[in-house]
Amino acid sequence: MDKGLSLRNVTISKGDVPLLSVNHDIGPGEVLTVMGPSGVGKSTLLAFITGTLAQDFEATGEVWLDGHEITHAPPHRRRVGILFQDDLLFPHLSVGANLAFGLAQGGSSRDRLAKVDEALDEVGLKGFADRDPATLSGGQKARVALMRMLLSEPCGLLLDEPFSRLDATLRAQVREMVFDRARARELPVLMVTHDAEDARAAGGVIVTLGG
Repeated sequence: MDKGLSLRNVTISKGDVPLLSVNHDIGPGEVLTVMGPSGVGKSTLLAFITGTLAQDFEATGEVWLDGHEITHAPPHRRRVGILFQDDLLFPHLSVGANLAFGLAQGGSSRDRLAKVDEALDEVGLKGFADRDPATLSGGQKARVALMRMLLSEPCGLLLDEPFSRLDATLRAQVREMVFDRARARELPVLMVTHDAEDARAAGGVIVTLGG
C-alpha cells in the first residue's frame, strides 16, 4: 500500500508473555480502532509505532507509512502525530506559541503567525493566540492540542484515548472534530480505546485485544 499506515505482522511480547498481534492496513482517511482493557498492550502498540517502546518489551514485524518503512527510524523522523488523553500543552507558552511549536523550522515570522491564526480560526478559537493555556476550557485545550499536532504535518495520526477526560457532550464534539480533520487531510488513524462509543463513532474496523 503506497499511502496509509501498514502494520505488517506486528507482535509485541514482554518476557515470555505475548501481548498482541496485529496485521492491518489503514488507508488514507480511515480509522482502525484497537480496543481492550487496561494493561492489554494498546498503548504499547502506539509506542512501537512511534519508536518509543520500552526496552523490556520485544517486538517483531514492520511499520510502513506512505510507502516507507519506518520500523527502525528515529522517532522524530517518523512523521506520526499522536494525541493523548491529556492535552500536554506547554504551560509556560501562550496558545499561539504552543501552536508555533508544531511548525517546521524556517519561514518568516509573518508566515508562521499567519499559519497559527489560520489554525485557531479553523477550530473556532480566533483571537486566542495570546491566551494563557491555563485559562482555556477542556474542550478548548483539546482543540489547541489537535491543531498543534496537525501543524507538524504528520502522515499518520495515533489516538491514545484522547477523549476519555471530556464530558459526554464535549466528547462527541471533539471526537467529530478530530475525525473530520483527519479525513479532510487523508490521514490514516489508529485509535486505542476501551470505550465502545468512541469505537462506534470512528466508523472503521475494530480489533479487540484480550477478548
